[in-house]
Amino acid sequence: VQLVESGGGLVQPGGSLRLSCAASGFPFSAYYMSWYRQAPGKERETVAGITSVGNRLTQLDSVKGRFTVSRDNDKNTVYLQMNSLKPEDTAVYFCSVFVGSTRYWGQGTQVTVSS
Repeated sequence: VQLVESGGGLVQPGGSLRLSCAASGFPFSAYYMSWYRQAPGKERETVAGITSVGNRLTQLDSVKGRFTVSRDNDKNTVYLQMNSLKPEDTAVYFCSVFVGSTRYWGQGTQVTVSS
């Protein structure tokens, strides 16, 4: 299993970013995919998830209405569209999948929201 995130960077408050996570090594279209984030000095938290057929679950109240998770099963890729970004969204963002009895993580992509 391999998960590779991309799309992070430095953005001003109110800006947008789209994160991507390219997956391989497992039947992507059959699996629930998740996005997490971890800010400095804080625990990793679940941001959102999406079922194999595209049903979305936004699990973090602070991002509801601003972040949208999506997937393209033809491209084995899951996305996180982040709009109206705030400084408190600054974190390393990870995608993740639970396959068999193991949770797999990507290397993460840094998102910094600052003026």
